[in-house]
Formats: sequence, C-alpha cells, structure tokens
Amino acid sequence: MKILRDYVLKEFFHSFLLSVVVFTFVLLVGNIIQLADLVINKGVGIISVLKLFLFLIPWLLSFTLPIAALTAVILTFGRFSGDGELTAIRASGIGLLRISSPLLIVGIIFSFIAFFMNDQVSPNASFASRRVVKEIGMKNPAAMLEEGTFIRGFGNYVIFIYEIKGTKFRNIRIYQPQEGKTTRTIVAESGEINVQPGTSIVELKLFNGTSEEPSPTDPDSFYKLNFKTYNMTVDVAKMMKQEKIQKKVREMTVNELMKEIKSVRMQKMDTTPLYVEIYKKINMSIASFVLILMGIPLGIKAQRSEKSIGFGISLLLFAIYWGAFLGGIAMSLRGVVLPIVGVSLPNAIFFIFGLVLFIHTARR
Repeated sequence: MKILRDYVLKEFFHSFLLSVVVFTFVLLVGNIIQLADLVINKGVGIISVLKLFLFLIPWLLSFTLPIAALTAVILTFGRFSGDGELTAIRASGIGLLRISSPLLIVGIIFSFIAFFMNDQVSPNASFASRRVVKEIGMKNPAAMLEEGTFIRGFGNYVIFIYEIKGTKFRNIRIYQPQEGKTTRTIVAESGEINVQPGTSIVELKLFNGTSEEPSPTDPDSFYKLNFKTYNMTVDVAKMMKQEKIQKKVREMTVNELMKEIKSVRMQKMDTTPLYVEIYKKINMSIASFVLILMGIPLGIKAQRSEKSIGFGISLLLFAIYWGAFLGGIAMSLRGVVLPIVGVSLPNAIFFIFGLVLFIHTARR
C-alpha cells in the first residue's frame, strides 16, 4: 500500500504543481501589465511595484489552489483509467476508497492551509498593499490616475479621465460633491498633472472646458463658466496624512470580523456583510476537499490521459461552482437567504453530488 500511496501522490502533485503555475500565471498576466505600466509610464519605483506584486499572490492563490487541486485529481485518475492501471489495481482487490484516501487526506490538509491563507495571509497582504498604494500616491500622485475609473483620493474631488498618456490626459470630468447641495462639475477637453519640485503640491492644469461656479447672489446655485485654462492645486501629502487607512471587510480576520459584528450590532446596523465574509472564508477553504472528492469519479469517467481534456473539464466544473458560489453570496447580501445557507449551499450540493458519484463509481 505504501508503494501505491506514493505512486498516487507523486502523480497528483506533478499535475498539481503544473496547474498552480498555469492558473496563477493566467491570473497574473493582466495584473503584470498594470504593474509594468506603473514603472514604465508613471515612474513608480521598482521596489514599490515588487511589493504590490508579492502582496497580490496570496489573494490569487485562494482561487488557484482549489482549481489546481480539481485539475490535478481529474488528470491523475483520468490517466489511471485511460491506461488501464485503475482496472488492474481494483482487480487485485484494492477498492477505490483505499486508492483515493491519500488524496482525500491531502484535500483536508489543503483546506486547513487555505483557511490560514484566507483568514490571515491574504487579508493582511491586501491591507499592506493599500498602504503601499498610499505611499506611492504621496511620492508620485500621477500614479494614482487611471483612465476609465472614478478616482478618489484628491481631497473631496472625484475625477474621471477617459484617456491618459503619462502626465497628460484627454476628456476629463471632475466632480465635487457637496452635502445637501448640487454637485459641482468641471469638464475639460484635455489637461496635465504637474508636481511642484521639492513639495507634495499637485497642480492639475485643465484646457478648454467649463466650470460650475457658485453664484455670488445665491451660494446654493451655480453658473457655468467657460475657460481656456483652469488650474487646481492639491496638497497630496497633507491630505493623505489626514486620511486614516481603515481595514475593509475582506481585509479582516475572522476574529476581527467577530469583534466588528459585536460593535455593529450595538449600533443596530446590518451585520449581514460581516457574516457573509466569515462564511466565505470558511467555504472557500473547504472547496479543495469538496472538489477533489468530485474530481475522482469524474476523472475515472473521463478516461482520458490528455492534459487538455482534464483542464477543460476542471475549468467547466469550477466555472459552475464559482457561479453558484457568487450567486449564493448575492442572495445572502440581499437577504433572500441566511448567510450561512447562501454561502455554504454550493459546497453542500457539490459535496453530496460528489459523494453519491464516488459511491456509485466505487461499486462498479
């Protein structure tokens, strides 16, 4: 049995490591392009970018670990079945449960590792990443500008830019929300951002546009003013020092979430998002075990040794699983079902279906 166990584990981990590398690389590609843009076009230091890259990996692994485990087990048992090795092993009196038990134990171990990563490593890495972004913004405000998104972080202004090339941009909208009043809007055809040497003062120079200015007779109303050049200045360092970085819900550990639940409950506020995050951490962790359990009989039924077939089956199955998982989260946040039911239901369904399929395959 030791020889068989080592053989199964060797085959599994060979495919698992390959799958981790492939899926992690695929998820990293888009982020690598964005990080490279920070260095090449926005002059951000390579050390800061490397920090952002390293802090991104734990979050990606929370996705690649379960899908890599699923792919590896399908490839392993697909090859065993396709080459007739599984038939020979079972003909010698060794049942499917004994053959699979090493991988089921691996699935349990993966679940504990995943929980530690989802609860401790990934949230802290995400929070540290936001601190690095803040440091980048203080040293290089131009790096905070991103086209096609609403940019917050320049005081009480919200900026939207359609096209950015280095420090120059085209088609810009600047909104200044005012509590109880109409939002002030500045629109310009083009512009540029300049940092005054030796200071943290940022100057936004806008060209050819309109600005809504308060009326001298009625401060609550605005009138439009056309301009050829319009200058705005913001002290980024002063603004960011005043802005305290607080942890988002997904950046909290389970213990921190439980404390937050007590605090929010005392204020008679909705605790649903906090409970959803707790159950999400738990269920994303046990996904590896559930998917391995389902992957064993699916790999046997596939009876294919080609890696492309195994990758295709695993991607399709994980897409269904992830869609159900996101659907459960959405229903929980909307109050359609209890968080523990909505978030845990996909794992429960896949576990029951995988167990039934496993038992049926074992009896054949």
